[in-house]
Amino acid sequence: MADATLTAAAILIFLGVAFGVLRLVLGQTTIDRVAAIDMLTVVSISLIALYAHVAGRSIYLDVALVYGVLSFLAVLAIARYLERGL
Repeated sequence: MADATLTAAAILIFLGVAFGVLRLVLGQTTIDRVAAIDMLTVVSISLIALYAHVAGRSIYLDVALVYGVLSFLAVLAIARYLERGL
């Protein structure tokens, strides 16, 4: 049962990556592309968390947490740049 759940989670994560890349390529505005990159970072954080569970290494959860904070700060910086410039 646990293996089936992990497999389903991996499939859903890779579908999220596919849709994120599709949105990144087809995005007509810069904001669409920024939102797609932000979604890809969230999906990659979930992939890191899934790998941490499969590998049994909780240190990867710390990596995912730091990656999430850096991603959040990057999106804030991009939003500030798009709104007011440097």
